[in-house]
Amino acid sequence: MYEHKKQALLPKKVYYRRIAYNFFIATIVMVLSLIIGVAGYHWWGEMGWMDSFHNASMILSGMGLVNPVPSQAGKLFSSFYALFSGVIFITNFGIILAPAAHRIMHRLHLEEK
Repeated sequence: MYEHKKQALLPKKVYYRRIAYNFFIATIVMVLSLIIGVAGYHWWGEMGWMDSFHNASMILSGMGLVNPVPSQAGKLFSSFYALFSGVIFITNFGIILAPAAHRIMHRLHLEEK
């Protein structure tokens, strides 16, 4: 076994900065995912921009499809986008909670020693 140096917890200011940074990254991921959804519903789903935005937002938030998709290509896109959205939701949840989980684990490790 190797000896591991004990490191103190980071100051709260640095911790809050990490939370803000991760929230910013999660927001970028969400916006890019929304753009993909809006474009897909518009081009393959044969919907107007507002209906595309509405459907993409509802699928991405886990609420479900609002307007029926008329085309076969749109239905395929909608199916894959729904699967993609589920993965994005879980990923963003992990990105946002990572600094808190890391801090809790670090604190438990310090208390152990």
